[in-house]
Amino acid sequence: MTQHGETYEDFRIAVPTGYENVFSHFYFAQNRTKETITKTLLPSYQTMLIFSFGKKALLKSTNNRQVEVDKCLVLGTIRRAFDYSMPPQSTILVANFKDDAFYRFFGSSAYAKNLRINPDELVDENCFTAWWYELSKMDDVHQQVSYMLHFCTPYLREQDAIAKQLADFKEQSLNPVKAIASNNNQTERNIQIIHKKHFGYSAKEINRYQRFLRAVEYIENMPSKMTKEDWFTIVNYCGYHDQSHLIKDFKHYLSLSPTKYLKIQQDICNPII
Repeated sequence: MTQHGETYEDFRIAVPTGYENVFSHFYFAQNRTKETITKTLLPSYQTMLIFSFGKKALLKSTNNRQVEVDKCLVLGTIRRAFDYSMPPQSTILVANFKDDAFYRFFGSSAYAKNLRINPDELVDENCFTAWWYELSKMDDVHQQVSYMLHFCTPYLREQDAIAKQLADFKEQSLNPVKAIASNNNQTERNIQIIHKKHFGYSAKEINRYQRFLRAVEYIENMPSKMTKEDWFTIVNYCGYHDQSHLIKDFKHYLSLSPTKYLKIQQDICNPII
């Protein structure tokens, strides 16, 4: 949990048993200070459903366009870092979809390419706005999460067999597309199409992101001042060709160098850990 002046708080809420392959976690933040709190959200390659209460939370896109969160918003797939601001008297509750869960709800991951979507536009009824009104009557965030889980079930489709194999694949020494194609007597191209369709991104994209994420996690456990040897260790440990390769990924995802990230990491929200 993070607190500022004892009146700003944010924390993660674990997903209960039975929903682990649908959501990675829930996130709650509430600003009761007199100042706007701004943070940077790291890319997560997840899609998020955001409910906003009180004053509207603000998002800043990569082209510096400011977006207000009015009641509820689908955001994703989160491929680049962006800033979000919590004005005084604002509260957000965020559901983080896991793997192909967005597809299982809405039947298409193509929508997730957009920066922002009103979720009611993805279904035939305004169920998410109705959710917001019910959630706004509740004072306890854990009660809100329970309500969301209870009412999401009718909209959740059965997981595709190949998508499940892709989501559950853990063998880092093997190429998941090649291995699953071989195990299912399908072409690699067919598996690639399924991956893109259900997850909203390619296996190549997520492999690059996971390499970058390993570097982020390594840096977050290092001291504030790092030697050249430390950087070489990160390059070798995470599978980069050299230090310039590492810097390229950090600038791609964060528009920051690794050194700059090391200095300001306390102001950056990592949705994965």
